[in-house]
Amino acid sequence: MPDLTGAVVVITGASSGIGRAAARAFAQRGANLVLAARRENVLRDVAKECEQFGGEAIVVPTDVTDADAVTQLARAAIDAYGGIDIWINNAGIGVFGSYTQARIELHRRVIETNLLGTMYGTAAVLPVFQRQGHGTLINNISLGGWAPMPFAAAYTASKFGLRGFTASIRQELEDYPEIHVCAVFPAIVDTPGFSHGANVSGRVLEPGGTIYAPEDVAETFIGLVAHPRDETAVGWPARAAQIAYALAPGPTEHLMGVAMRRYLRNAEPASRTEGTVMRSSPQGRSVSGGLRRRRGRSGRSRYLGFALAAATLVAGTTAVLGMRSSR
Repeated sequence: MPDLTGAVVVITGASSGIGRAAARAFAQRGANLVLAARRENVLRDVAKECEQFGGEAIVVPTDVTDADAVTQLARAAIDAYGGIDIWINNAGIGVFGSYTQARIELHRRVIETNLLGTMYGTAAVLPVFQRQGHGTLINNISLGGWAPMPFAAAYTASKFGLRGFTASIRQELEDYPEIHVCAVFPAIVDTPGFSHGANVSGRVLEPGGTIYAPEDVAETFIGLVAHPRDETAVGWPARAAQIAYALAPGPTEHLMGVAMRRYLRNAEPASRTEGTVMRSSPQGRSVSGGLRRRRGRSGRSRYLGFALAAATLVAGTTAVLGMRSSR
């Protein structure tokens, strides 16, 4: 792992979950952190943690859906530390439930946060990297950028768009060999994001199967600084989704849809909520969302994991049969 003493790291969505875990991880390696999110009071708590871990940190309250605010974020980093070495576009939100059950404003905000927020961040930092001649841009995407997630249509649209956007930008920077553009695709991660997102399904959303710690993603970010890669999965379900959808998109879509519909039929009732999509909330400020602690209380949440495994098997079988028939 690299010694990042003095490296300037900007992290959006830094108030909880993966962003907060990443701030801690970089602080432990001596980095100077620029922390961005909507909740200034929570960011100040994160900044204190970073200082306790050995790093320095400044707080820049930022709504990534505001392009001017993101530009000011980059300027604040330069004013404080003289440059930017690493920029992590991590802010994200989602809407779970049938597409027509949610207000269109919610879907629009998901696109504005996940896709446009990352585009604004990229627009703010790339000129800095180009002037410096170096820098690492990390876009935190999702397994939803490799395979469509039923009942999360706007989220899927934003993540598919993010993957294409990241790949396009990477190719535009071929003349800058010391500027690296990395995409990270985590599987299901135990963060407060499930309570932050909107849930219009009327059912409890309790992901099951293999759930990863936010620290796993944070350490992936650290690893990419030392050894940049174009695309990196965190967890086998993310890689399984990539393989399955690449080799057998039809069966993968079908199995994912079957799994989610079955889950919704069997899940406990819940109140519909818009979460923090439209406005921030004091809830959900920790690194962990408690999913791993609650895991195993019900077998209903395992359907999605089974669907991914089945889809991967179908994709592999399809590929093998295709190769045999071509011979």
